[in-house]
Amino acid sequence: MAAVLEVLSRGLPLEPLPPPCKRDEALPHAPVRSHNLTAPEQRLAVQNALRYFPPSTHRALALEFESELREYGHIYMYRFLPQFPVRAYPLRDFPARNQHAAAIMLMILNNLDPEVAQFPQELVTYGGNGQVFSNWAQFWLTMQYLSQMSEEQTLVMCSGHPLGLFPSGAAAPRAVITNGMVIPNYSSRQNYDNMFALGVTMFGQMTAGSYCYIGPQGIVHGTTITVLNAGRKYLGTEDLAGKVFVTSGLGGMSGAQPKAAVIAGCIGVVAEVSLEALEKRQAQGWLHKIERDLDRVIRRIREAKRTKKAVSIGYHGNVVSLWERLVEEKEKTGELLVDLGSDQTSCHNPYNGGYYPVQLEYVEAQEVLAMEPDRFRSLVQASLVRQVAAINKLAESGMFFWDYGNAFLLEARRAGADVGVQGDATGLNFRYPSYVQDIMGDIFSLGFGPFRWVCTSGSPDDLHVTDQLAVRIMEDILAEGVPPVVEAQYLDNLRWIREAGQHHLVVGSQARILYSDRVGRTRLALAFNSSVRDGTLQAPVVISRDHHDVSGADSPYRETSNITDGSAFTADMAVQNCIGDSFRGATWVALHNGGGVGW
Repeated sequence: MAAVLEVLSRGLPLEPLPPPCKRDEALPHAPVRSHNLTAPEQRLAVQNALRYFPPSTHRALALEFESELREYGHIYMYRFLPQFPVRAYPLRDFPARNQHAAAIMLMILNNLDPEVAQFPQELVTYGGNGQVFSNWAQFWLTMQYLSQMSEEQTLVMCSGHPLGLFPSGAAAPRAVITNGMVIPNYSSRQNYDNMFALGVTMFGQMTAGSYCYIGPQGIVHGTTITVLNAGRKYLGTEDLAGKVFVTSGLGGMSGAQPKAAVIAGCIGVVAEVSLEALEKRQAQGWLHKIERDLDRVIRRIREAKRTKKAVSIGYHGNVVSLWERLVEEKEKTGELLVDLGSDQTSCHNPYNGGYYPVQLEYVEAQEVLAMEPDRFRSLVQASLVRQVAAINKLAESGMFFWDYGNAFLLEARRAGADVGVQGDATGLNFRYPSYVQDIMGDIFSLGFGPFRWVCTSGSPDDLHVTDQLAVRIMEDILAEGVPPVVEAQYLDNLRWIREAGQHHLVVGSQARILYSDRVGRTRLALAFNSSVRDGTLQAPVVISRDHHDVSGADSPYRETSNITDGSAFTADMAVQNCIGDSFRGATWVALHNGGGVGW
């Protein structure tokens, strides 16, 4: 495969220019991006895109880029789509001067793998708008820089734009990345939409623009741990057999929910408007059944409750319809068919395809979004109000609901839904808690957070070795004795790792995640080093974190929602974390602005 990847070292394909390329309609695609650029600003967007190309190509490309901006709301440069299979190849195959650069290249290709990415041809990994790059020119130039980079150079990335290679030292990061660093006074949704259309900033989500996504497995683990601890806190049980968890979304991150529900031992019911997303998760073995009729959904829930079988049910329809039907069943029969509830639509981006209103069918909604964005916004707000009204009725009957950090309650409040708390002066509290406030915050405060790794050999055998190392290390720590609250977390993660292989969690790179505190992650990292050194592992291991890790994110409606001294709205912690990691040995670091909701 090394010969296939040699093209990455050549930079932009210019001699000759590749022919115009239509996007592959067999793949899922991002919705049309909204902006309100003036005619001069649209010309500026095209000029910005042409900066990557020599003047001799501008005539051929200008009209094409103008057309993309008009048709899709952004200039992706489809002409420059890679013509080789994009995936995480073994580290040895990459045309790089050192393993660190090759590892970054491997992780970028994994983020753009069609089996992994939500909208691969728009360079979106997950979350509806989590970009790896803003356009395909940036991809080719970044790969060329990485193939040239020495151990005494650092690649600087500015919202997808490769600024270049700069002198550094062997102990310095090989890449420093910033995404969405907008001056706070201008960090609004409309300004962001316009700046993204201009090609001058982008939203990197958490692990998209930092090149550390490991497929939905990461959120499978987080959701499994959340559901298990929700059972302990809300239902007073360690056994979730026969309990029903209702939620929505089967995209890049939310696609983990049905798998997590089954691993936790409960009945997962997930609504999704996109048939493509439902079928993708079913083909992966992460979703058991797809139903288009609510009568059949209700029958399946009752049957699963009777048998107490852990099963996942995907409803092809709008989650508001599902919630309202559950209310109808409660009022008609007196039976509460849901115990736990949440939501994982992309409500951080509700008016640009992250949330679809119940009043419209999916295809019609996409058309309204593209042609009548103001009407779409009004429909979304009305839909959120209806959804909350149904959730409130079920919660009054004994269901427990939490916000999953997707800004659902925040956007519902902005839409006028009944989610407020009387007398709340902070603006942080809602009728329902966030998962951090009520479930995971105490766990994070113990120092437990995501420890994620990728076996760069690409070998499942290496992943199995690392799983066994993790089991042995956690068993040793438990044998040494830890406080009961810490023991519970180690036991959950021990169960997770022991069962990981049978649950077929790998999508894309040979990756794994668990939660651990400082003791566990230090021992595991040292064990990886030793195993690489003695040949037990065939190639190095990439170790990464994500936004759930200790001090990894400042986000007042999510990671720092349980901070009550007034500092929840400040971002020093995340910035200091990034700066500190850069001189403590990290191979690459990334600092992201989350669209005005967190850093």
